[in-house]
Amino acid sequence: MTTLADLAELVRAPAALSVPGDVIAGAAAASALSPRTPALAGASVLLYWAGMAANDWADRRLDAEERPERPIPSGRVSPAAAVGLAAGLTAAGVGLAAAVGGRRAAALAVPLAATIWGYDLLAKNTAAGPAVMAACRGLDVLLGASGGRMTRALPAAATVAAHTWTVTELSRREVTGADATLPMRTLVGTALVAASAAVAAPRRVGVLPAVLAGWYAARYGAAQAEVVRDPSAGRVRAAVGAGITGLPALQGALTARAGAGLLGVAVAAAAPLGRRLARKVSPT
Repeated sequence: MTTLADLAELVRAPAALSVPGDVIAGAAAASALSPRTPALAGASVLLYWAGMAANDWADRRLDAEERPERPIPSGRVSPAAAVGLAAGLTAAGVGLAAAVGGRRAAALAVPLAATIWGYDLLAKNTAAGPAVMAACRGLDVLLGASGGRMTRALPAAATVAAHTWTVTELSRREVTGADATLPMRTLVGTALVAASAAVAAPRRVGVLPAVLAGWYAARYGAAQAEVVRDPSAGRVRAAVGAGITGLPALQGALTARAGAGLLGVAVAAAAPLGRRLARKVSPT
């Protein structure tokens, strides 16, 4: 019998803590923070969980060989239940975004949902995989900006997308392990991402964006440095997990850069909480 714990593992429930910060950072950058922002963040979480369920449904035969402990190959969740859950969460996420954000939010939620499914079903194992996944997170940031001037949120969307690119590149080697050049490239990318979140901050917002961006770079960068030293599959998985659970610190830096310092700190606080929850349910 499928339990809630099985479903939480299927959708990587704790990893969803890395999602609301996309919407909040986008809304802050576009001067669109409002009472509807939490609801849009909720829609984003539903779409994220849908993507995780669809991912495991699409990978069920491969996982039977490489990750038999996952919910579908271990028999704890049936393939039909997984794909049904993915479809239901997708409909709920798009519907919620449209209900609270109107046509502008729906115009972003629909292509976001399509990009998520496109990644899981078509692009994941191709050369375009990291770019498609990066597009998902970039669209997620713009979803938060849909109630304001979205062009102002483009730098934040590009920064989160670039981070996502590095995590996705690493994740493609979390079963086989990597050579040392891959983590060296992603490490350089992480440094550039952190710098983009900190260096361009207006003087009036102080040093908080730099502090949060430095925190992000230190945690995620340290995990990648370990992969350079030991590029085994276990180290790669740990770096991917650090990239997922460390994202709120980057989102917090972007939120603070837009002038919402206290909210940025609140967003970044999800990073240590995500790490603690990741010890119980794997985010990868």
